[in-house]
Formats: sequence, C-alpha cells, structure tokens
Amino acid sequence: MREIDAAKITETIKEMCIEANHYLTKDMSEALDKAAASERSPLGRQVLCQLKDNLDIAGKDMIPICQDTGMAVIFAEVGQDVHIDGSLTDAINEGVRLGYTEGYLRKSVVRDPLDRVNTGDNTPAVIHYDIVPGDGLKLTLAPKGFGSENMSRIFMLKPADGEEGVKNAILTAVKDAGPNACPPMVVGVGIGGTFEKCALLAKKALTRPAGSRAETEWAANMEEEMLERINKTGIGPGGLGGTTTALAVNIETYPTHIAGLPVAVNICCHVNRHSVREL
Repeated sequence: MREIDAAKITETIKEMCIEANHYLTKDMSEALDKAAASERSPLGRQVLCQLKDNLDIAGKDMIPICQDTGMAVIFAEVGQDVHIDGSLTDAINEGVRLGYTEGYLRKSVVRDPLDRVNTGDNTPAVIHYDIVPGDGLKLTLAPKGFGSENMSRIFMLKPADGEEGVKNAILTAVKDAGPNACPPMVVGVGIGGTFEKCALLAKKALTRPAGSRAETEWAANMEEEMLERINKTGIGPGGLGGTTTALAVNIETYPTHIAGLPVAVNICCHVNRHSVREL
C-alpha cells in the first residue's frame, strides 16, 4: 500500500490552478496556430491572431488567459492500492482555495444557486472520482468558464433517432450557442449511459488532446464529419464569420439502455484549459 500525503496533493492542485489559467496545453496552442494559418476570412484570421497574441501575453506577463478563470473541475483517478494520508476531497479543495487566492484568479463560485453569495475562494470544486488499478494518483484539473458552459445541452433521444439524430443534436447545440460560446470552440460529446453519465462523458471529452481520435471507428469518423460540418456553419472566430467555428470535436461513448440514446454536448471556448499531473 503506497501512501500519499494530502499536503502534497494540495500543493499540486494549487500549482495546477495557476498553470491552467495562464498556459494552454501544447495541443490547443497548435490547434490555434493551425486555424490561424487555414482561416479563409480576413476578419476571422485577425481574430485568431489576436487570440494567439493574448495567449502569448498571458504566459509572458502571468495574466490569466481569460478573465473568467472558471469553476475548478477535477478528475481524480485513484489507484486502489493508494492510501491518502488525510481527506482527498479536503486536500483538493484546499489546493483550489490556495491556487485562486495566491494566484490572484477571479473567484466565481457562489455558495448557493439562489442566494448567490460568493464563497470568496472559488471553492468548492467539482470533483469526479474513478478507482483504477495500481498505486498512483492522476489528477486532471479543468477550469470551466460559464460563457460556454451555459451553452451546453443534453438530449434524451430515442433509439430510432439513430446516428442522424446524434449529429443533428450536436449541430443544434453549436448553432444555438453561436457567438455566445466564444468560438472557435472545442465540442465535447458524450453518447450513451444515462442522463448524468453522458454529461460526464462530454465533460471528460474536453480534456482529450485536440486532434486525437475516439477509440471506436464510428465515433472517430463522426468526430471528423462533425468538425467539418460545424466549420461550414460560418459562425467563425468570435462569431464574426469564417471557416473556423470549432478547433476539435471529441466524442466519448458508453453502453446504454435498450430504450434510450442520451447525448450530451459540453461546449468549451477556445480557452480549453486543463492541467494533468500524476503523483
């Protein structure tokens, strides 16, 4: 049995909060570079170049990439042979508190959905746990801004809706989002499971590298087709028109019930932030 000190987890999460809000991962930076080089609209190309300039300034001057530094979403893959010396949940939330206060990141979390009183430290985080074989601990932190989060959708389709129903659902969510999701966007899609499982799949899909492919052939083909169709909508960078509305479409799937076809579309703006660490 391997032991991990909760204090180490707290320090790691703190660093991840600051890192994710100031630097995009390499795959996202490369996706923006590729989009700027291939965008056909002069105005769209100008917007993409400004986004790249903003990214450079954020890393150089340690200014958050976006003023909305998001609600901290954490995926924790916990090895079954690991013992945490302390509360894992408390350690993660303390790391978020320190990261957002010491990193001077905007605190955007309210303690209750209706009384709207700010917690003052961006806690609590939204934490998803997965018990896996081994003695490691893998943490993925994704600060999620709500301009794009508010544009996300769940569709409880009928099995007869089939593949075309899924594709129409994805396009509907993207078109309804339009400029409100700060395109170019990354589109995370969850297909299968239950009402809540497909939403979790869609959220997790956003943490996959841009340009990676789904494990199943049909899902990988759908990713490619939907990226092409979304970019033909003409929404474009900043919603000002162009050929780059999405940088990636990532699809995750799960077995489901004979009577259902749940589909979730979790949209993220071009600031698709995440940081991954293994302890």
